[in-house]
Amino acid sequence: MNILITGGNGYIGSHACLVLQQAGHGVVSLDNLSNSRADVAERVARISGRPLRLVEGDVRDRELLERVLRQEKIEAVFHFAGLKAVGESVSRPLRYYDCNVGGAVALCRAMAAAAVKVLVFSSSATVYGEPARMPVAEDCPLGEPTNPYGRSKLMIEQILADLSRADPSWRIARLRYFNPVGAHESGLIGEDPSGEPANLMPYVAQVAAGKRESLQVFGTDYPTADGTGVRDYIHVMDLVEGHLAALEYLRRHPGLLTVNLGTGRGLSVLEMAETFARVSGRPVPYRVTARRPGDVAACWADPALAQRLLGWRAQRSVEDMCRDTWRWVSGGVGGARE
Repeated sequence: MNILITGGNGYIGSHACLVLQQAGHGVVSLDNLSNSRADVAERVARISGRPLRLVEGDVRDRELLERVLRQEKIEAVFHFAGLKAVGESVSRPLRYYDCNVGGAVALCRAMAAAAVKVLVFSSSATVYGEPARMPVAEDCPLGEPTNPYGRSKLMIEQILADLSRADPSWRIARLRYFNPVGAHESGLIGEDPSGEPANLMPYVAQVAAGKRESLQVFGTDYPTADGTGVRDYIHVMDLVEGHLAALEYLRRHPGLLTVNLGTGRGLSVLEMAETFARVSGRPVPYRVTARRPGDVAACWADPALAQRLLGWRAQRSVEDMCRDTWRWVSGGVGGARE
């Protein structure tokens, strides 16, 4: 298949481009490079041995989207483009609704115009809000997300459900991520945020590499074993392999698919920092600050449905996540931007 990846030069998008190329698909990356680099496409091509076409542009540009969909004879879209920092979404909510929700609507309209009706959407466990129970299964109440980022993802999920009901010829997967971390084992692609990292793993890695003095731990008074937030961290390569499995499912089953992609295991902030220090052999000093607005105490997945429907489950360990991140950061490519 010919597949368009929005946000294809970003963290998860670049790994998805690689896995899809390795599976024999034709891939086009569309990215505005607001939080990514053009040379990522070249590094993906080095690993896969196949050129990766990059179209520089914004997912809200409907005319550009239609042109790319038609010219490249696209048959399916993986939608990763969007803003993802929880804290920033609280302080800049309109930016998040404009980019995330507006981008998804523009993309769906362009796809409909070009008669491309296979879509794999990058959703989030934040749609569950403060989870009603643990582990979090797909039938848990969605409730009220605790931040605008999560609300933007929930809005898009609702839009896609309405679209599926209105036109059953669409094949849509809503994949609810937990916490993607890690990097490709080559050390050539990984998470490379501009400025101060908004997520735990790249921050931990930069502290271990001596690029930052200490890790900020946002609260140690949560109702968890060590008082810090607990999350389900999943290796990015496991995550994108789940996308490939979802695509294969959609090729056989029309309609709307909704599944969690997680490991089923919760890990605290301090446990992750300690594991990274052990694997890298470098200290990760930390300082405690106040809770961050919009954060929940604990959230981890029940991944049973993905295993049953897709034949997929996470394979890589927390040590693998830390080891691959450290290879990426210490190799001189990752974390190079400030």
